[in-house]
Amino acid sequence: MSQIDLPPGFDFQLAGKEVLEIEREGLAQLDQYINADFSKACESMFYCQGKVVVMGMGKSGHIGKKMAATFASTGTPAFFVHPGEASHGDLGMVTAQDIVIAISNSGESNEILALIPVLKRLQVPLICMTSRPESAMARAADIHLCVKVPKEACPLGLAPTSSTTATLVMGDALAVALLKARGFTAEDFALSHPGGALGRKLLLRVNDIMHTGDEIPRVSKDATLRDALLEITRKNLGMTVICDDLMKIEGIFTDGDLRRVFDMGVDLHKLRIVDVMTRGGVRIRPGTLAVEALNLMQSRHITSVLVADGDQLLGVVHMHDLLRAGVV
Repeated sequence: MSQIDLPPGFDFQLAGKEVLEIEREGLAQLDQYINADFSKACESMFYCQGKVVVMGMGKSGHIGKKMAATFASTGTPAFFVHPGEASHGDLGMVTAQDIVIAISNSGESNEILALIPVLKRLQVPLICMTSRPESAMARAADIHLCVKVPKEACPLGLAPTSSTTATLVMGDALAVALLKARGFTAEDFALSHPGGALGRKLLLRVNDIMHTGDEIPRVSKDATLRDALLEITRKNLGMTVICDDLMKIEGIFTDGDLRRVFDMGVDLHKLRIVDVMTRGGVRIRPGTLAVEALNLMQSRHITSVLVADGDQLLGVVHMHDLLRAGVV
């Protein structure tokens, strides 16, 4: 029966730190199991023509779901199948082109052992992750990955704690080793995360959000400073491009430049914009990733960049555009 009253002087912090220490010791010993069997497992998954199917019961199942999700998001197609459901039809998801990773701390999971004869009949390669190389699952496996830990962090030695952590880390080691072997890139990663902030940062390009056509603030080099200020106000981007009718860029004039002109004490109505503009302007190409545009703005301490092909103006991107797109 669990206690209702908290024991006098009980230290929750000490109890928590003891768990961390035990689990650290378990992970330190996991290094010895990154061995030839680990390499075989990685190679078999690397060359797999189908998918990696992960199975596990109970807490091992929870770890297996995370493992499959990590594989899938890092370039190794994978999914989780519950062993109990597999015995009632879901095994039909598994094909001869797939590889199965079966997880069980004891290596004696009845639900998984019941599936092994069928997997053997289908000639599906079987990788088992257990803490017991002598277990039934380990002996039946084509490749066995040991995830043995000295002890569980649970003082009763019953609740899976250190063992599930070790299994999770072994799964991460497999996924990351495969990621590196495939040359998987950040853009590849974003393709499986298109809906989140990460996808927006890694997939969105400046031509997707830039201002074009009449939205571009622009004046000719014959315009007065007053004309330029009116254009800046109308287009509300804090700048204007100075270009000809064919959109060939001459320069740029910004709010910051205006403050500098004020200090000169000149007549705003008579001063020509060509006399005070910044020639050229910072430019990027239309296919540039939006996050690269952000990095450029931050490094140059500016709030907008020109999108151009050489001297040909194509558009303008402002910091606010990146904010609205969720890139910042």
